[in-house]
Amino acid sequence: MRIGIDLGGTKTEVVALSDQGAQLFRHRLPTPGGDYRQTIETIASLVEMAEQATGQSGTVGIGIPGSISPYTG
Repeated sequence: MRIGIDLGGTKTEVVALSDQGAQLFRHRLPTPGGDYRQTIETIASLVEMAEQATGQSGTVGIGIPGSISPYTG
């Protein structure tokens, strides 16, 4: 199973996919603004929800928006 996290400015969403790409679970929570510790706890909570709902564990990927500096990468 693969677990994807979309970390955005207003919401953090998880999706769990089977090895064949079928959606097994999806859930969204508000992103805690300006609170690093709470953001990490939200991500961990979403991963735990996905694993409990599916009865499986899986690899996790996190997408985070941001700009890339042309000077430093």
